[in-house]
Amino acid sequence: MSPTSRVAVVTGAGAGIGRAYAERLARDGLTVAAVDLAPPDDTVAAITVAGGTASAFAADVTDPAAVDRCVAAVASSLGGPAVLVNNVGSYPVISWDDLTLEEFRRVIAINLESAFLVCKACVPSMRELGWGRIVNVASRTFWLPVPDMAAYLASKGGVIGLSRALATELGAHGITVNVVAPGLTRTATMEASTADAVFQMTANMQVIKRTQEPEDLVGLVSFLVSDDAAFMTGQTLMVDGGLIRL
Repeated sequence: MSPTSRVAVVTGAGAGIGRAYAERLARDGLTVAAVDLAPPDDTVAAITVAGGTASAFAADVTDPAAVDRCVAAVASSLGGPAVLVNNVGSYPVISWDDLTLEEFRRVIAINLESAFLVCKACVPSMRELGWGRIVNVASRTFWLPVPDMAAYLASKGGVIGLSRALATELGAHGITVNVVAPGLTRTATMEASTADAVFQMTANMQVIKRTQEPEDLVGLVSFLVSDDAAFMTGQTLMVDGGLIRL
């Protein structure tokens, strides 16, 4: 199967890092199914203008029925998914004393259960193709003593564990599963909730002393979903300017 015939599902593709992933994979020649809670039409428009191929799909990826409908629609209109990038996520800052079970479960649903559900929906197509690439997104924060993020850290630890398990389960079918762990990345959403001083402090702690941008992540994802990464699975790869060393 040539790269240009591969369909890539990218969740959280409406903005920020997810949009950057979608645009890069389209530049690589893949057909992109851009998925978000609302149809990511701006992402698809940007890809189309640049000469790529993409379609927008709306789905609540915490809803099993919605995920199944979405992936079925992708398969019907574009073809069976060969590549999946689980990027959607939520990162609330809530103290332990204020963290309720309801909020904890909400974060787990968005960050971890969604990855489980979309993998469940996409893997049958990959198994049929005898080829597949799954990239799940964790976070550098998992390795840092950051307060007030118990739900987030638990969910991202779960993403890493799920990915390692899936690598074992799916390797015999030609499907690889890896994890990308970004550092603090400048996106519109992150800028709205993070002071400039935090971006600067973080950059000063890194070996590469500048703020991370979405474009710093897309090359690694491009590699992980390519034929060149065929012998690499179950790995967690840090992209954070050298602050954390794995």
